[in-house]
Amino acid sequence: MSHPERVRALDLIERVLDQGSFTVWNDPLPPLAAPDPAYTAELAAARARTGLDEALVTGEGRIHGRRVAVAACEFDFLAGSIGVAGAERLTLAVERATAEGLPLVASPTSGGTRMQEGTVAFLQMVKISAAVAAHRAAGLPYLVYLRHPTTGGVFASWGSLGHVTAAQPGALIGFLGPRVYEALHERPFPDGVQVAENLYEHGLIDAVVPPDELRRVAIKVFDVLGPGSAPPEPPPEVRAEPLPDVPAWTSVRRSRDPRRPGLRALLRHGARSVTPLRGTGEGESEPALRLVLARFGVGAGPGAPCVVLGQDRTRQSEHGPFGPAGLRQARRGMRLAAELGLPLVTVVDTAGAALSREAEEGGLAGEIARCLAELVLLPAPTVCLLLGQGSGGGALALLPADRVICARHAWLSPLPPEGAAAILYRGTERAAEIAGRQGIRSADLLRDGIVDRVVPEDPDAAEEPEAFVRRVAAVLEHELSTLRVLDPDERLAARMVRYRRLGLS
Repeated sequence: MSHPERVRALDLIERVLDQGSFTVWNDPLPPLAAPDPAYTAELAAARARTGLDEALVTGEGRIHGRRVAVAACEFDFLAGSIGVAGAERLTLAVERATAEGLPLVASPTSGGTRMQEGTVAFLQMVKISAAVAAHRAAGLPYLVYLRHPTTGGVFASWGSLGHVTAAQPGALIGFLGPRVYEALHERPFPDGVQVAENLYEHGLIDAVVPPDELRRVAIKVFDVLGPGSAPPEPPPEVRAEPLPDVPAWTSVRRSRDPRRPGLRALLRHGARSVTPLRGTGEGESEPALRLVLARFGVGAGPGAPCVVLGQDRTRQSEHGPFGPAGLRQARRGMRLAAELGLPLVTVVDTAGAALSREAEEGGLAGEIARCLAELVLLPAPTVCLLLGQGSGGGALALLPADRVICARHAWLSPLPPEGAAAILYRGTERAAEIAGRQGIRSADLLRDGIVDRVVPEDPDAAEEPEAFVRRVAAVLEHELSTLRVLDPDERLAARMVRYRRLGLS
């Protein structure tokens, strides 16, 4: 079996940063407490072989003109292992990035803790993790690229704390190295487990990209995580206009049209720098609920950066409705928005969450409750877009927001109209009548203060998909940019009052 390319630290840095922009930060190394002669000889040989003084290269440079900090392991230096000196260098670099307000790009490749230094080296992962946590708590982006191989304490500390985490194709990535496993258990580790692609499938990393594509990924991520923009004027085509009196059942039928544009079309035609994130980061992934970084805006302006949580109608058709893992994935997005100070956009377009034994035993109801609680209290600006179907608790879980935007033929209901008719009349024949009585259509939601703005369909999004999603994107750009300049405490207080008073005269 062939192994992936072994990319050296300085080579990777050269591929990712703007040409000629790298400046080394390598701080002086602390002396070894009690140097062992054999270990001292190993260090000398590693230094002669690599031209480096340790397994960590740190410094700063620019990515597409933006100043960033970088930290990269060198595997050829004692298998990239981290001891006291390497940990101190890395921690100082993270602390400096935090103090100077710099995003950090980290690229481990390592066998883990430096065994020659024993337990004291093992404990260094604590201070590294604390430094990364403080960097994230300061609202600064942390991008991780896992190279082949990354194992042990390095993977279990700074290798697993990224806001966005990518990995080299085919890379060996795992906690317990396969050589150690085989020595302890007298059998090989199962094939296909500790490999980048398997981690991606299980929602533990966000992307698998070759080293030459890491720069492109970083540019897109930092475009979204960059400075905000001033609020634009709302374009004329999205200003408020009278809503035609269309029966609710007509909207329900139109929302179910398979030609209707959904989240994919919105991101394709209405956003840029779209960076998909995969799964919960904790071993679960839900294809029907997407988590992405993006900038909304279709004009020449800077656009509005945000985290997007969206129910994907196409993937729900292919894979079935989302379950509790999807809502845990949504909560990862909420935490990202809060930590990075980014607005959050939720996109509702679902016939309902999963109804199954697995969903019940997986805690679907509790996840809906936790999403509601976290979303309504989220410190970040929030916008909800009702794009199509809005059925049940699966729709409600993503609804509470500072601003709620509704497509003309989108709707929101405790159940599909057929389900409500079955409860009230023990059959589905009166679904259209129930839809009309329950106040589910956009005009009713606007009247009742549930939504703030309705985006026109002319006459139906399925007939004008690209023009429709561009109108939606223009509205989102305006709403997001406007919310970002409001006082955070006043904005959150207004959100709380809104949902506290909803439905009261």
